[in-house]
Amino acid sequence: MSLDYAILGFLNYQPLSGYDLKKVFDRSVKHFWHADQSQIYRTLSRLTSESLVQMEVVKQSEHPDRKVYSITPAGRKKLRIWLSAPFPQGESHSTPLVQVFFSGQLTDMELVEKLNATLIGMRHQMEQYEMVPEKVQEFAALANSQRELFYWFLTLEFGKRSLQMNIDWLESVILRIRNQDYTTDIGFEQDMRMK
Repeated sequence: MSLDYAILGFLNYQPLSGYDLKKVFDRSVKHFWHADQSQIYRTLSRLTSESLVQMEVVKQSEHPDRKVYSITPAGRKKLRIWLSAPFPQGESHSTPLVQVFFSGQLTDMELVEKLNATLIGMRHQMEQYEMVPEKVQEFAALANSQRELFYWFLTLEFGKRSLQMNIDWLESVILRIRNQDYTTDIGFEQDMRMK
């Protein structure tokens, strides 16, 4: 459902083709919301059928005709209601943490190797985050104001801080496993000794 609102949000800036929407996704919000081209087109089709978006065919002489989408007043209203609502809270699901939970069934060497590979991937992701400001420049004019850009970059700040916390945590876990320090900082091991 958030893809609907992301599309409505971008179209609220200006009309865009599906291709241009994919480009703006990839250069702006990809660090927290991925959408492939087919998802974008399916969502545009549904939003059009719900009269939240309208499509106009723009004739081109040297290229195939372009379908350009714009938000309707009903789409603006729906976007505004969603933006004004409390942030959605949901059940937490994390496949990596389920794997961590059961990782006592691996050897320390196997786990350290796996965690190191994850750490390398996260550091690469941080490098990608560092390039977002440059990538988003092409679409910064959509924002129309420094205030709007401030909110765009708050999402990048959150992503970088969250990723850095994960990197710090992984480095700590790897060090503790290498040192065979299996104590926790919540006192659980003391409770286990008392039984």
